[in-house]
Amino acid sequence: MNPESSGGFALFDTTIGHCGIAWGPRGIVGVRLPEAQEETTRSRMQRRFAPLPECEPSPEARHAIDSIGALLEGRPLDLLDIALDYEGVSELHRRIYEIARRIPPGRTRTYGDIASELGDKGLARAVGQALGLNPFAPVVPCHRILAAGGKWGGFSAPGGMDAKLRMLAIEGARPDSDTAPLF
Repeated sequence: MNPESSGGFALFDTTIGHCGIAWGPRGIVGVRLPEAQEETTRSRMQRRFAPLPECEPSPEARHAIDSIGALLEGRPLDLLDIALDYEGVSELHRRIYEIARRIPPGRTRTYGDIASELGDKGLARAVGQALGLNPFAPVVPCHRILAAGGKWGGFSAPGGMDAKLRMLAIEGARPDSDTAPLF
């Protein structure tokens, strides 16, 4: 992010609805998947990012919007070039989000896989809790993380499991242990 960017938030259209994005001088501070109504998305963005004005996106935020839109249209983008501002995010959650960001579009991993990469299989529940609080979906692609045995697991974003399954379908997701499609 350009350190001169003052920050703000904006709504933007995607194939799954009106998403929201907020940015500051150090990167993206939050992304909101769509609610049923555009005004509900706007209202949640205003509450969550109260000090930030709704405005035209900075060039960096515009790049993030374009990339997120392309991903949600089915282009296999990893979004790793989008700078995230982790201020206020615990070290453990940051590590989990960084691991999740490396999951390529169309692929999945389990909570246990991520816990093992963290060095402790017993952290699987903590992984799930961190993903439930993910402020950056789909830049941090929590929809690509499944429960043990390839079960869907939860999804706390608006739209719940329907949104998770829709995003996985858009990506043509397949589990890492098998090359067959999930659907």
